[in-house]
Amino acid sequence: MTGPVLCAIDVSNPHRDDEVLRVAWRLAGLDGAQLDVITVVPDYGMSVVGSFFGGGHHEKLEAEARRLLHDLVTEVLGAEINEKVRHVVSTGNAYDEILRVAKADGAGLIVVGAHKPDFSDYLLGPNAARVVRHAKCSVMVVR
Repeated sequence: MTGPVLCAIDVSNPHRDDEVLRVAWRLAGLDGAQLDVITVVPDYGMSVVGSFFGGGHHEKLEAEARRLLHDLVTEVLGAEINEKVRHVVSTGNAYDEILRVAKADGAGLIVVGAHKPDFSDYLLGPNAARVVRHAKCSVMVVR
């Protein structure tokens, strides 16, 4: 693989993506690739919902997401590895931002998690499915 490994994590669901992160780290290590970890926060700024929040709400949301991302990587992979990981906090739709960052960084692989299927979702969650369908690089889906 060429380029970094981009690992998508949902920090709003603590530790659900621990195994996704471990797999991404192992895959990056196999090729000596950079590990980039991304989390995406929603953009409420331009919607009707955004008008209910005070000024600076988005900056606070991004700062909290960055803190949670750093804490999660430290807990799962350790502080030494966390120092080597590039942390990305992006705003928008999860699948759009994952694909945008992967393209911009020249990612060689995207690693995403998929929740256990239930009656309403037999294959993948909507974000993972869209990333798989539209990515220009390989995608590893971790169950």
